[in-house]
Amino acid sequence: MALTATDVVPPGFADLPPDAPVVAVVVSLTFPGMAKESHEIMRAFTRSAFDELLELGARAVLVDSAAADPGFAPVVAAADAVLFLGGGDVDAALYGHTGPVPNEYGTDRRADDYCVDLIRRAVARDQPVLAICRGSQLLNVALGGTLVPDLQPARLHKGAAGQPLFLDERLTLEPASKVAAIYGRERIVVRSGHHQAVGTVAPGLVVSARADDGVIEGTEHPGRRWVIGIQWHPEDRQGSAVDRRRLFTDLVRQARHAVLPAGPPARTPA
Repeated sequence: MALTATDVVPPGFADLPPDAPVVAVVVSLTFPGMAKESHEIMRAFTRSAFDELLELGARAVLVDSAAADPGFAPVVAAADAVLFLGGGDVDAALYGHTGPVPNEYGTDRRADDYCVDLIRRAVARDQPVLAICRGSQLLNVALGGTLVPDLQPARLHKGAAGQPLFLDERLTLEPASKVAAIYGRERIVVRSGHHQAVGTVAPGLVVSARADDGVIEGTEHPGRRWVIGIQWHPEDRQGSAVDRRRLFTDLVRQARHAVLPAGPPARTPA
């Protein structure tokens, strides 16, 4: 069961001015085992992210990592910022885990490898990067870190069996972090639904947020202008609209001020 561009991309981007900042939005429109519930979550969250970018005047360009089309690479390179959204689990072999992974779902090694390459290139170019949930895990793995394959207990991070997957989670932000500056406070309530998380933090990244049980919920790259990984879902409309707008506003602001090497104009490959 795959999503289509029509499911997630609202009309209106063509009406933006030519100088609108371009944000490449990387997400898998399908993954192995995508059932009806996952399909609806992915549709709703991805559409929410595109709606937010449109309202803020950014031209969002869809990059389907499930397609792993090499034609997308120059699209991402030419963008003023890159947004990596959530999805299935990251293949455990990518971070050196060899045992079974309880509750594993949706792994797609081809998409993982593709995203890891895009992340490494974006960080090397010093593009503004926002990596959400699976995206934040891929950011850590791409730069040499590991993941916790299955959180136990996971009660603070996802709903229990028979309950809605996503719940409100309370986090503490590092006082000097970019996310603390964006949100304007050090304690926040976010929407979460995850059973994996950052384990060993990659070289170059630092922890920016933790859950009350100590699980890492956010990372940043102090050696780059604006590279942020967050485990939670600001694009969940059941969360704070004010906080969602704060984060996406800063992403678009970074895109507007990005100074990147000249490249081909961003476009959606045929």
